[in-house]
Amino acid sequence: MVPNAEWNSRVERRSDIAAVRAINLAAFETDEEADLVDALRGDPAWIDGLSLVATGTDDTPVGYALLTRCHVGDVPALCLAPCAVLPEYQRTGAGSAATRAALDAATRQGEQFVIVLGHSTYYPRFGFTRASEAGIRLSIEVPDEALMALSLNGEALPAGTVRYAAPFGID
Repeated sequence: MVPNAEWNSRVERRSDIAAVRAINLAAFETDEEADLVDALRGDPAWIDGLSLVATGTDDTPVGYALLTRCHVGDVPALCLAPCAVLPEYQRTGAGSAATRAALDAATRQGEQFVIVLGHSTYYPRFGFTRASEAGIRLSIEVPDEALMALSLNGEALPAGTVRYAAPFGID
């Protein structure tokens, strides 16, 4: 672990694809997230500029955050998934750096809403709140506290069922 490391964030480059896959393979117990990213690269949900890496001073990616297109009902939104950090760099701020950079990039691109299915104690630090409070739900059963939403511009969150890109495998 590298305590108090300084992290830089940037848009993923073509030369980072193997490193991003390695980050996801190392961070998760299965290859599902790494395969998901690979599948999303060829999907219409992919948005250039919203695949971000966190790097140290040597510019080597150690953290990752991806935003792709989803919808809440008929309203365009973004899905934050996956977020990953190499195990030896977890709890050093690398994941937060990549996530903040992704959210900032989305805001600059004029996006309004982001949905995340994740740890209820981690994502609120970025402003995410329980999605059910806005009437946002999934077509599958998940713990209520795990589905969260964020308005990037302060507008009211839309209500409805989240429709993910096909590679997610959630109808």
